[in-house]
Amino acid sequence: MLVRFFGELRTAGVPVTLPEFLSLLEALQARVAWLSAEDFYYLARVCLVKDERHYDRFDRVFAGHFLGLEKAFEAITASIPDEWLRSLAERVLSEEEKARVMALGGWQKLMETLRERLAEQRERHEGGARWIGTGGTSPFGAQGYNPEGVRIGQGGSRHRRAVKVWDRREFANLDDTLELGTRNFKMGLRRLRRFAREGAADELDLDGTISATARNAGYLDLKLVPERRNAVKVLLLLDIGGSMDDHVRVCDELFSAARSEFRHFEHYYFHNFPYESLWKDNRRRHTERIATDQLIRTYGPDYRLIFVGDATMSPYEITMPGGSVEHWNAEAGAIWLRRLTAHFRHFVWLNPEPEKRWAYTPSTVITRELVEERMYPLTLAGLDRATAELRRRGTTPPPPPAGISPSLPPGAP
Repeated sequence: MLVRFFGELRTAGVPVTLPEFLSLLEALQARVAWLSAEDFYYLARVCLVKDERHYDRFDRVFAGHFLGLEKAFEAITASIPDEWLRSLAERVLSEEEKARVMALGGWQKLMETLRERLAEQRERHEGGARWIGTGGTSPFGAQGYNPEGVRIGQGGSRHRRAVKVWDRREFANLDDTLELGTRNFKMGLRRLRRFAREGAADELDLDGTISATARNAGYLDLKLVPERRNAVKVLLLLDIGGSMDDHVRVCDELFSAARSEFRHFEHYYFHNFPYESLWKDNRRRHTERIATDQLIRTYGPDYRLIFVGDATMSPYEITMPGGSVEHWNAEAGAIWLRRLTAHFRHFVWLNPEPEKRWAYTPSTVITRELVEERMYPLTLAGLDRATAELRRRGTTPPPPPAGISPSLPPGAP
């Protein structure tokens, strides 16, 4: 089994070597990881993967090769009741039933009701429309249906209507080595390039050498110049997880193309909307973050800021403090977005959702207003329009926005 796993890793492009594989076997013989799929996963990754860029490939191979291993280990160790963890049979509602399910009446009412339910409930609940549980039409719980609720303890999104999610979800980093399908993205991004000569003079200037030699009565006079490099600086902020799972492939292609085209390139992740902090690595997003105001101080206004996200979420996540689905944000997301766009004068938002759907999603309408209508579809044509916008606004600072008044909380700048 492990020999085949070793071969699959090499086939997938993970540069694992025989000494590293032998180290894994020695660790297993010493029982460093024993009867735990999670422990074995981390041990194998430590022994076999030398570069974090290959973590995503390793995860894909591991998931495919050891499918069902966790259940086998659980059967060996103990029989643990899993009725609290197993999803119940999904209750099927007709369209008429769904239409009769009403929201609780806004953000504040939803939070107040959740506090009351947490204080009152004493046991597990299934179905129904009131208690926190599984199935049914209650606004709180998992595997049910409600047009505006809090999802608790569910493996993934189903109807994409939750206004808050209480789970520790793990996202995967985008693959910057993906080449298939990136050629067209590279061609589009090349419109952003601005070449300048900088650094040490180590490249022969043929025209300058000929001219200097002619002026020097035929005696050779070599002239060297610095290498021409792309001087454009790009800061890419990527929405990850949730509804963006549908667009991982196209985001992989864009990420790989941007990383190879620009010498000055930085990227960070956010979920649904940028708030007070961002992160560089999705596997350490709960422990290693950069404050958004620190990012503003670190990167100058000459960076081209590119947001990538579908802007599909609850409007509360943009306009309300505490609206984030994953944490309690002290300030509304709209405030942080305006701070970013005020500092980085050259910015666009790339949306992988079809442009014809934008007008029917309230959060997309609000986001589009906040970015001063600089939202473009994540297509080749949209990328051409976005790069043209960045080039146009790269010459002089843009004028202040006029006629834009999105719905913001009191006190928003």
